[in-house]
Amino acid sequence: MSTSDLRERVRRLPGMERLLPALEGLPPAFLVGGSVRDLLLGLPPANHLDLAIEGDARSVARALADRLAGAAREFERFGTALVEVEGFEYDMASTRRETYHEPGALPRVDEAPLVEDLRRRDFAVNAMAIALKGDDLGHLYDPQRGLPDLDARLLRVLHDQSFKDDPTRLLRGVRFEARLGFGFDPDTEVLAREAVGSDALSTVSADRTGRELVKILEETEAASAVARLKELGITSALHPALDPSPEEVASAALGAVTIAANRVTAELAAMVVGNPQELDLWVAALPLEARDRDAVARAARVAPRLCAALREREHTPSELRALLGSEPPEALALALALGAPAEPVLRWATQLSRVGLDIGGRDLLEAGVPEGPAIGRALEETLRRKLDGLVDGRDEELETALSLAREAGEPRP
Repeated sequence: MSTSDLRERVRRLPGMERLLPALEGLPPAFLVGGSVRDLLLGLPPANHLDLAIEGDARSVARALADRLAGAAREFERFGTALVEVEGFEYDMASTRRETYHEPGALPRVDEAPLVEDLRRRDFAVNAMAIALKGDDLGHLYDPQRGLPDLDARLLRVLHDQSFKDDPTRLLRGVRFEARLGFGFDPDTEVLAREAVGSDALSTVSADRTGRELVKILEETEAASAVARLKELGITSALHPALDPSPEEVASAALGAVTIAANRVTAELAAMVVGNPQELDLWVAALPLEARDRDAVARAARVAPRLCAALREREHTPSELRALLGSEPPEALALALALGAPAEPVLRWATQLSRVGLDIGGRDLLEAGVPEGPAIGRALEETLRRKLDGLVDGRDEELETALSLAREAGEPRP
């Protein structure tokens, strides 16, 4: 592809019509990393762009935010910044070199020219840059020969210590394989297996590996990525008891979409359902919101029981509420993945779970029922009868609830 062709492709990227003029008078800027890779592959553009600045990225970010009427957020640790403008994000970093003092540690960062910045990246296909300024606009910088790898659909690390310096690249590589349909080149495959075999992943925090795993599960081809993680030995390296079934992960994802559950948490639950007790602390360390970690752990524990109960016999609507009503949606998605009959699960998730009473505790209080636990029990039983078709309409609900509450409140002989 010629420079003029690339120049036109760059200009057509969303957000570029404003960004390119705003870069006037600022230090050299380059489109880098995944943004270049996806542009060359002809993939649909994202709403964010990765930019490298030969200079102070944070001061450039402040200038761009001012010129584009956007907002800038700065991150001092790595000299990076994020500029947000009308739904677009420009992720900016100063060109730099990285030095790893020990395997798995966060790198020491020093300013460096673009060529050195590209040398520090994970795979050659992510080590290309396109200039964004002046006569250089559209020029492709490819010192690591990423373009031939792109044509061959290969992922190649840039040096033999790459996976040991940063073992999260193992998970990142699997994610790119799944997303792009690429594969490790033969030497990279050997290096990946050597890194896993030498327990390189133990040098990285659970938070960092967990974040990479979550990104994998967000991919459309998450199940095939899980299969690849197993094949490389990465899952057992993350935890010896982690032995997921890719088929169950795929089915849980489908179930989650069907009942509007969280797909990633359903997939995680499927990954740990084989041994939830042993994996409890591993789940607790995942970089998720507390409610999502709780949903993963709960779903993995109860889904097999739900599946067995649903397969055993048919249930009335009120029985389905008692069985499923207090469980997270991910548990239902996982139960489907484990072979639970779909009809009662879908009926509960899409219809019965939305059924409620037209009356409440205030109605019973206003009718003279004294405040106390009898009110809650009466409403609960009235809802059960409504689900089973024994009560219909507000008047019947109120009559039934009052009768139940007063009966509960009568002294026993």
